[in-house]
Amino acid sequence: MTYEILIADDHPLFRSALHQALTLGLGPDARLVEAESIAQLEARLSEKSDWDLVLLDLNMPGAYGFSGLVLLRGQYPQVPVVMVSAQEEASVVVRSREFGASGFIPKSSSLETIQQAVRLVLDGDVWWPPQVNETISVSAEAKAASEGLASLTPQQFRVLTMVCEGLLNKQIAYELSVSEATIKAHVTAIFRKLNVRTRTQAALLLQQLESISPN
Repeated sequence: MTYEILIADDHPLFRSALHQALTLGLGPDARLVEAESIAQLEARLSEKSDWDLVLLDLNMPGAYGFSGLVLLRGQYPQVPVVMVSAQEEASVVVRSREFGASGFIPKSSSLETIQQAVRLVLDGDVWWPPQVNETISVSAEAKAASEGLASLTPQQFRVLTMVCEGLLNKQIAYELSVSEATIKAHVTAIFRKLNVRTRTQAALLLQQLESISPN
């Protein structure tokens, strides 16, 4: 059977390294498609939702830390996601697992390790580096934030990230080619789902999912 895998990373060099590792490891059985931003990743998933695996870089343009992972788990729970990152601290690995990833591949891994990890996850298993066993607790705020974010639609998520970047409703409406009234309705729905009342609170909530938790 053919495995269809999405490689989401904004570094062309690392995308091609992953591409090479998977081509060597899986041979002609792999169909690999690349995305260099969360928007591109969303587009690929909306065209086709039955990917066998998404390899997701932790710090992608358009995502705040773990928000990309949380969004994928919320929107496409059937697609396994393996995080790939140069940040290899135990807190990052443990939070990846808490937020629903099926594995975590440090960017320093050898080609063999990458191939082994991917093969395990494609077989329905999980793959974690040893630091996943360290005792790290994920704060209640971060858990609540991830649940709220998981309930957003992709469009609401996009609006939220623009709100947090400080854009006004009319600027967001222009960017997304919709009316300002539509954006207002989105913002109201987003605030209700996230249980916040202001833009500042929404931005703080998104920061709960930044890649490194404040100590």
